[in-house]
Amino acid sequence: MDRNYDSSSRESRSELRGKHRKTNFILNMLIGLVILLIIFVSVKIFFGDNDENAAEKEQQIESKQDEKNINKEEKKNSAIDENKDEQEAESETESIKESEETAANTEDENEINPVPANEEEAVVTEGGSSGNVKKTIENPSWKPIGTTQTGDHYAVYDKESVDWAEMLQAISYATGVDQSNMSVWFLGNNGFNKSVGTITTKDQKQVYRVYIDWVDGQGWKPTKVEELHEVEKK
Repeated sequence: MDRNYDSSSRESRSELRGKHRKTNFILNMLIGLVILLIIFVSVKIFFGDNDENAAEKEQQIESKQDEKNINKEEKKNSAIDENKDEQEAESETESIKESEETAANTEDENEINPVPANEEEAVVTEGGSSGNVKKTIENPSWKPIGTTQTGDHYAVYDKESVDWAEMLQAISYATGVDQSNMSVWFLGNNGFNKSVGTITTKDQKQVYRVYIDWVDGQGWKPTKVEELHEVEKK
C-alpha cells in the first residue's frame, strides 16, 4: 500500500510541476506579447508623431513655397502690366505725335502761297467811288491765290468755311495786312462768285475795301483795293 501511495504521490507531483511549467510558459508568452505590444504601440506613437510632424513641416514648406511662387507670379504679372502700360503710353504718345505731324503736313499741303504781285505795276488813283475813298489801287500782276476746293463753286460766307478763309487770304494778299493783324468789318456778296470786304489793321490806322473775284480751279483773285478814310459802318 505504501509503495502504491508513494508512486501515485510522485505522479501527482510530476503532473503539478508539468502544469506549473505550462502555466509559466503561457504567462511568459503573454508577458512577452504584452511587452511586444507596448513596444509596438510606443514605436507607433513615436514614429507616428514624427511622421505627422514631418508631414506638417513639409506642408508648411510647400505652403511657403506656394506663397513665394504666387508672389513671384504677381510681381511678374505686375511688371508685365507696367510694361504694357508704358508701351501703351509710348504708343499713344507716338500716335499723338504722328497725328500732329500728319496735321502739320496736311496744313503745309493745304497752305496757299499766292504768287507775289509786282508792286511796280500797280496803278494808284487818288479818290474813288465815294468821298470816303482816299485812293484806289489796281494791279494787273495780281493772280488768283490758289484753292483747296474742287468742283462747282458758290461763294460761302460762313466764318468756319474754307471759302471764308480763302477770301481773307486773298484780301491779305492784296493789302499786305497779315491776318493776325486784321479786323474784318464786312465780307459779303458782290455778285455771282464776286465778293467785297472791308478790313482794318488792329489799330484801325489802315482801312481797306477789297474787291475779289472767283476764278474756277484757281481761287479768289483781287481786282481792286480802295484805301478808305474811315470804316463805313453797315
